[in-house]
Amino acid sequence: MQQVQRSSLISQVTAQLRAEIVAERWPIGTRIPTEAELCELTGTGRNTVREAVQALVHAGMVERRQGSGTFVLATSDLGGTLGKYFADAQDRDVTELRRTLEVTAAMLAAERRDAADVAALTAALADRHSAWAHDGTDTAIAVDARFHRAIVAASHNAIYLEFYDSLMPIIVQTMHHHVADHDNGYDDEHSALVDAIVRGDAEGARTASLRFFDELEAPEH
Repeated sequence: MQQVQRSSLISQVTAQLRAEIVAERWPIGTRIPTEAELCELTGTGRNTVREAVQALVHAGMVERRQGSGTFVLATSDLGGTLGKYFADAQDRDVTELRRTLEVTAAMLAAERRDAADVAALTAALADRHSAWAHDGTDTAIAVDARFHRAIVAASHNAIYLEFYDSLMPIIVQTMHHHVADHDNGYDDEHSALVDAIVRGDAEGARTASLRFFDELEAPEH
């Protein structure tokens, strides 16, 4: 980022931070730099940075977590607004909405994926398997959520992706609830889904995605 030179420092810093998020240099679910680091990056004082971050908190794009830092929730003001709207949604409703969106996105991904998507999905699947095998629940869920987002991104439908990003905080929340009630495996289902997308098999991607959600919504797993 460039150092701020003109007046209206708070507005300028807010715009710079928003640009970093929109460009996904700070992806959803990740922690943004500390206040001290942001001061150095922008060449401004701590109060200016604090107010700029607070503006993004009000917009619903980031949230402060006591003792952990500030984390990205959405890539736009619209996404932040929708995220707030869905904040109190029931787990069942969120999962049913995910099913509708992700099954179609998986089919589109199988039809539209390119080499970059294949590489991203393959890496995301490996990261997901590793995270559930070796990392704590919070990290594993964050990695898992990024895997599902990668599938939506591979659909190359910008509106789908924007809407999915707006749901990300509540999706992560429901993932935590599912982990408490179910085993957190689903490795076979996720592998089958990526395999179908990579092969360009839209019907196979649909079947694999539906199988995952059937397992997820089952009373016991």
